[in-house]
Amino acid sequence: MRAALRNGGVIGIALYCLVPFYWMVVSSFRRTSDIYDKSPLPTPWSMESYAAVFDEGIGFGQSLVNSLIVAGVTTAATMLIGTMAAYALARLTFRGKNVILALVIAVSMFPGALLIVPLLKLFTSIGWINSYQAMIVPSMSFALPLTVWNLTSFFRQLPYELEQSAMIDGCTPLAAFRRIMLPLAAPGIFTTAILAFIATWNEFIIAVTMVNDQSRQTATVRIAQFTGAAKFDTPFGTQMAASVLVTVPLVILVLFCQRRIVAGLTAGALK
Repeated sequence: MRAALRNGGVIGIALYCLVPFYWMVVSSFRRTSDIYDKSPLPTPWSMESYAAVFDEGIGFGQSLVNSLIVAGVTTAATMLIGTMAAYALARLTFRGKNVILALVIAVSMFPGALLIVPLLKLFTSIGWINSYQAMIVPSMSFALPLTVWNLTSFFRQLPYELEQSAMIDGCTPLAAFRRIMLPLAAPGIFTTAILAFIATWNEFIIAVTMVNDQSRQTATVRIAQFTGAAKFDTPFGTQMAASVLVTVPLVILVLFCQRRIVAGLTAGALK
């Protein structure tokens, strides 16, 4: 009975999460005239919406490239800085360490909308509007707290004896960190990097505020700006198709790396 309830609960949660995605995919294959059809499968199947997404006037392909650049650079810079900061907070003993950790987690609690106006004024004064860095730097400020907090907890669970043994064998602290601790922390680093990439890939409010040039806009912004045939017409089919194209890479990434993700999320519990 318990097993049946547990399995039923898992199935219910899976359906709750997957049904919206399924309906988005189905709607993306409907014709514009059939977009409000409630049938479980499109009749007939149509690639009309996908053709509209890649219309030359929309430039959605370039928007996908922009999203990849912003998310990739943000993730790489965040992991480089966050890994070293987390290691220092986990291993070094100094006054105020707990205060720094509290500030790190407190920063992540600020709504992003509160920072838009001062960031817009700052980036306008230094000439960063319509540039990649205007999206990368603020995204790093939101991704770094998650990275530092997660990896600090992960590094704390690794035995100190490993570093001490490496130093006895002649390694410097930096060499012990690079050759011993980083490989052991790889599952946690990999998982945190994926979470940071997904958060940056889906970011909207910063990108829509800091960039007006269509050649630099990310995919999430371009989807919101799609227009229909008439002035107040909402192209639901085109938006659904574009959303599928934005979501599928993340789904493939998670499915391809699910073993590493699970290993990273459970490593702390298993040690």
